Amino acid sequence: MVAQGDFHRELRKGEEAKVDRLLQRAFGGQDEVRLVHKLRKSKAMAGEMVVPVGDDIIGYYALSWMRAPKNWLCLAPVAVDPDWQGQGQGKRMMGLLSEWARLTGTYVVVLGEVAFYEKGGFSQSRAANLQSPFPIEYTLIAGPGNDAPSQELRYPAAFDGL
Repeated sequence: MVAQGDFHRELRKGEEAKVDRLLQRAFGGQDEVRLVHKLRKSKAMAGEMVVPVGDDIIGYYALSWMRAPKNWLCLAPVAVDPDWQGQGQGKRMMGLLSEWARLTGTYVVVLGEVAFYEKGGFSQSRAANLQSPFPIEYTLIAGPGNDAPSQELRYPAAFDGL
């Protein structure tokens, strides 16, 4: 199956319940749903993108503002409907996002499966100098240049306690 029409676009008002269902299906629980709700409520959410197919949403990612460094973004969660996994949807979403980060000069940090995010243009080696409350070996970065910035990461308050 191939997604038709717009590959991905911003979340529209009224689609939040579809995102909740997608997150629950993709992750098998409510943790990511609660995280997204906290990010929205705290006004830390910078943007939410979806991959629509017909009336369904089969892909999603959220960007939220890091507390530090200023103007850096955190990517989480990223989800592809289980029925659509393994078809390149996630790689395509991450490729578009990493290219956007490069072109706009915006740093985007993600914590996750290294092989998946590297296929989409994120770099684990560029994140090696970052200091994080989460395991640095699972931290990747996309954005301008080829440097390995040295910064202390402070995630949005919604991530506290994770």
